[in-house]
Amino acid sequence: MTKEQTVRAGEDHQERGEDDIGAINAILGFHIRLAHGVCLRHFTETFAELGLTQKQVSVLWLVDDHPGIAQTDLAQRLQMDRATTMAIINRLQAKQLLRRDRSAHDGRKQALYLEPEGHAMLARAKLAIGEHEAWVKRHFSDAEVKVLIELLSRIHE
Repeated sequence: MTKEQTVRAGEDHQERGEDDIGAINAILGFHIRLAHGVCLRHFTETFAELGLTQKQVSVLWLVDDHPGIAQTDLAQRLQMDRATTMAIINRLQAKQLLRRDRSAHDGRKQALYLEPEGHAMLARAKLAIGEHEAWVKRHFSDAEVKVLIELLSRIHE
């Protein structure tokens, strides 16, 4: 590199400022990780008084939408492993938010149902989710939200 190129590179660096992160700025996964971190922090703050995690809320919501769903089906739909699913269900059951019953269709499976307190907690959680979703979506137009969901779905399908 010539002295002139070095001086220009230094000037470019100064113009970009301290926030410049260099070539990593072009890494899509880096931006996904940053966005996930910001969204997770906001979610955690929004849900602090409820004492629920994102996965716990997802489980409550899915059980509410599909009363009697088997643990294995729930794990598959939420793309969680068996151990994680069982741990979440155990915690929610300990909080008396859901219960396990023997499946009416397959005696080898356990069916999941929300308890009355689970319905009440889910209603509170849905209000908090509405607040969180509004915060996330304020960064995008309605059309952009639709496209973003489509694009991100390609990664996790």
